[in-house]
Amino acid sequence: MPTRNTSDVIVVGAGVVGAACAYYAARAGLSVTVIDRGPVAGGTTGAGEGNLLVSDKEPGPELDLALLSTKLWRELAELLPPQIEYEPKGGLVVASGEAGMRALRDFAAGQEEAGVRAEEIPGDRLQDLEPHLAPGLAGGFHYLQDAQVMPALAAAHLLRAGGDRVHLRLGEEVTGLLITADGSVRGVRTVAGEVHASYVVNAAGTWGGEVARLADVELPVLPRRGFVLVTEPLPRVVRRKVYAADYVADVASGSAALQTSAVVEGTAAGPVLIGASRERVGFDRTLSTEVLRRLAAQATELFPFLAGVRAIRTYAGFRPYLPDHLPAIGPDPRVPGLLHACGHEGAGVGLAPATGLLIARSLTEGEPPLDMSPFGPARFEAAV
Repeated sequence: MPTRNTSDVIVVGAGVVGAACAYYAARAGLSVTVIDRGPVAGGTTGAGEGNLLVSDKEPGPELDLALLSTKLWRELAELLPPQIEYEPKGGLVVASGEAGMRALRDFAAGQEEAGVRAEEIPGDRLQDLEPHLAPGLAGGFHYLQDAQVMPALAAAHLLRAGGDRVHLRLGEEVTGLLITADGSVRGVRTVAGEVHASYVVNAAGTWGGEVARLADVELPVLPRRGFVLVTEPLPRVVRRKVYAADYVADVASGSAALQTSAVVEGTAAGPVLIGASRERVGFDRTLSTEVLRRLAAQATELFPFLAGVRAIRTYAGFRPYLPDHLPAIGPDPRVPGLLHACGHEGAGVGLAPATGLLIARSLTEGEPPLDMSPFGPARFEAAV
């Protein structure tokens, strides 16, 4: 069991990715100390919608990670309490015209070969799935594996599920890494003193680059700001996650400029969540009325009834963006004992279980369930 100042592993970050790393490490028999300068889910996790998606990922390493996580989330939903609001409700991607449908058809065909289940829905059948959708859309694809959780509660209950092997130190900022004479990690320094462990996992999300720099290594994590509009509680008028086809292109884009695309989903609690925006503006939290206006307009194009619904609040978050759109997962060859689990951009909630499992396998020298090389933390340095 972890003590106040010693454990097998230190996880820096108490968001959903850090929580998953702690959970799977504890399940592997390791003692874990989770340290965060704020509360559980106080960063990107708490500002997320809780999407567990395969629908927006092209074939490749991230989709493989998402498919593994989809399986693991189903297992976790049986273990964790119903308060995490796990809903295997599926997703619906729609196109306004035939050109968009052709693009969706090609995209889904590639995904199907990787194990994604998607059904093409003609325009005249869209209302069977979502009765309140706008008329006149060309069609869409129904993704059966998409799901949703309440992200902050999912993180909290993952940490709790780790039992006595997981010790939390919240409101305690990590200010340095402790390095041995041979260059290996032996713990961290916080505002409250030293904490010792043979391994440190950087699960600091958008601040993952800052934690990496404490070890004098470069990990080019950048914040990508997004806003979400939250409506008043409603009956279940939006049954799935519904988004326009251009959302997929926005996710894959590396542009720093503002991008918005309609993403609308109902929740178990009643409010409808409306996104999604992306822009690189550093850590500027200034409310943007232009972004909110665009989100509202695009959402009402998909669901006209929303024009008469009140938005009761909005919130901003920062997605941890890496230039090649893949997270950094696994041991850092430059600093023995340092592992990274960050840079998931907007997919951290969905990819958390697979990330946590990969980290746990790395810590125990177990066989990883998939190829980890595309997520290598030193890959950006090698490309220079």
